[in-house]
Amino acid sequence: MTDALEDRTGLPDALKVLLAQHPREGWRAHPEFGPLTQFWLERHLGFRRVLDALQGDLRARIGGDLDPREHGRRLSRLGGILLNELHGHHSIEDHVYFPKMIPLAPGLERGFEILDADHHRLHEELDAFAEAANAVLRDAADGAPRMAEGLERMARFLDRHLTDEEDLVVPVILKVGEGRLG
Repeated sequence: MTDALEDRTGLPDALKVLLAQHPREGWRAHPEFGPLTQFWLERHLGFRRVLDALQGDLRARIGGDLDPREHGRRLSRLGGILLNELHGHHSIEDHVYFPKMIPLAPGLERGFEILDADHHRLHEELDAFAEAANAVLRDAADGAPRMAEGLERMARFLDRHLTDEEDLVVPVILKVGEGRLG
């Protein structure tokens, strides 16, 4: 199995040791599950919801059920949210939280390297999304179908990344406590 985002079906088993000790079903009940972890997971859910909304709007536009001008307004707003918020989220992870977690999670360094590589790959997708969104906003004839393909790919990649990130990071937080990350 390759570590590349496009090819991954999950984290390598060697990086799931803490997940085995702290399975998803028990996260919220764990005494170290606090407001930082809750906020972080809510951000991930928000990214998924924005992508779902973008995809739904685009399907409606292609199907003739959403006026192109209304779609343009929604695309500008939601697309801006996705681009800005995801970029900021990744920056905080890469420059603040991951560097603090790596020494607290010996043996899991490779997992953080994978997540960092994902961030770079996802930013390529975000650049392609911005280009496709601009084509749709200019009302290019092939813009909407091209954008639909790109959004589908980005949704797959982002979901894979967010799931793997949660499976690595949340168990680290539960093991060491949120206070060690502040």
